[in-house]
Amino acid sequence: MAERDVREVGGAWADFQVHSFPEPAADLASFVDHFWAVSWDLGDQPPYRQLVVPNPTVQLSFPNGAAQVHGVGRRSGHKVLAGAGRVFGVAFRPGCFRPFLGRSVSTITGRVLPAAEVFGPVPARAVLEAEDAGEQARIVEGFLRSAWPAPDPAAEHVASVVALVAGDPGLTRVSDLAERLGTHVRSVQRLFAEYVGVGPKWVIRRYRLREVTDRMARSAAVDWAGVAAELGYSDQAHLARDFTAMIGESPTRYAARYPAP
Repeated sequence: MAERDVREVGGAWADFQVHSFPEPAADLASFVDHFWAVSWDLGDQPPYRQLVVPNPTVQLSFPNGAAQVHGVGRRSGHKVLAGAGRVFGVAFRPGCFRPFLGRSVSTITGRVLPAAEVFGPVPARAVLEAEDAGEQARIVEGFLRSAWPAPDPAAEHVASVVALVAGDPGLTRVSDLAERLGTHVRSVQRLFAEYVGVGPKWVIRRYRLREVTDRMARSAAVDWAGVAAELGYSDQAHLARDFTAMIGESPTRYAARYPAP
């Protein structure tokens, strides 16, 4: 394994990059989960490989005067940061990009495409030239209102189902989710493929692993065996394999990214 970049460890990445989450306007809440903005200035430092972990959200990002739609990615990836720059982004509620796309969200899973293919003209230059993240948010809000799709009750239903998965750590099996919804496993699978872009098993797994990273952020010491049992894993080794496959690093290696509490 290559020698580790010391800027990954103990929160050192925060010395050259800033993350913020401007609050979206309330009228966008039916489709937008959150806005995000990141800026960085590496000065004369070498480029930095930023780990990007997957989430069950379609993203609209505005990097360097462009605009891109990112389908849900099943595994982690890296973005290389060099020099100075900034990106503004929109994370759509899981299930709620389907009305904008007009077709199954699984057709863009793992893909990045020009936003104009989905939305038509996009104010990428205005977002690039905006003074700060607050102004970027206002520009993007106006754009999203102009692109507002027709209502789709199924999108709201799927968003509520994903919220149920996210909020219940004891929910670890698709069959349990189907039973909770009073339907069949296959029906849940079809609904998730159409509206989320990935299956319910993947979504459950991702949110249970987020429980793990949340605990890392809160504490330097994690009872791995206890967490594995609580989240429905047969043993600690199974949790470690699942974590590494999705996040791209072992739990202990990933935990080192956080500053000491």
